[in-house]
Amino acid sequence: MAHGHNSNEKVVFVGDSRVKKSNHPNIPPDYTSFPGKSEAFIPNFLLKEWMVGCVVLVGFLVWVIAEPAPLGYPADPTNAAFIPMPDWYFLFLYQFLKYPYVSQDYILLGTVGIPGVMFGALLLAPFLDTGKERRFYRRPIASSLMGLTLIACVYLTVVSWDHYQHQLEINGQVPEHIEREEKAREAAEAGQERPNYTKPAVEAALVDANDPAMDIAKQAQCVSCHAADLKGQGSVPSLVGVGDHMTKEQLVEVVTNGRNGMPAFAETLSAEEIDQLTTWLSKQKAATE
Repeated sequence: MAHGHNSNEKVVFVGDSRVKKSNHPNIPPDYTSFPGKSEAFIPNFLLKEWMVGCVVLVGFLVWVIAEPAPLGYPADPTNAAFIPMPDWYFLFLYQFLKYPYVSQDYILLGTVGIPGVMFGALLLAPFLDTGKERRFYRRPIASSLMGLTLIACVYLTVVSWDHYQHQLEINGQVPEHIEREEKAREAAEAGQERPNYTKPAVEAALVDANDPAMDIAKQAQCVSCHAADLKGQGSVPSLVGVGDHMTKEQLVEVVTNGRNGMPAFAETLSAEEIDQLTTWLSKQKAATE
């Protein structure tokens, strides 16, 4: 190479044959070559993702605090009137498992097979769909599959919720968390203390538990819903203290014709048995302090 301070002097670089020429066409150019179209992953892109994650997390925490998850009564396997329901984001799968070809003898297919294929396809989608086109109408297969999946999830969720509301209406049931909210609101409007469900309720014992009417109650299978001690279970009310808020005439009407999911006993019990049973139930008074 020539030396000197003359700017017009020709400079010749001599290559070293021992250094092989590198040829890496797959190396992307520096992001500064495309101003406004690209950016560095660290720290530019990572900072944006972190900020978005913080906003989503704060919004989620505010939502959880504003609408706490409702807590029901302790699980009771003997309560045949209870209608199980999963969280809303599993409703589509809950409804899907009600269909005959993915339940009962095919339960393994419904719980492992089909969900495994669906989630597996979702994980493999970036590797299977490697086209450069990003406009959805230019990607008919991927767009159609995604659209069908969304439609199926929304449809199954809506059908599951409608079926649940229909079952509640048929059984005359009120969900536990809604029942608690109504009782709390009624207590607040009446200026009373809010009901505390963490404390066990103090109930009176059955009046004349050895009365022959108890045998009639067992014969009518009342104990299968109201429990052996007639103190109720789950959403089925207790009969201890029923005489405080129902007269004998009202009890006769309920036992004879049924109400709120309770069957009618007009054809099961005779008029004398109904009269004897309701007379005994009208004597059931709650303990007074």
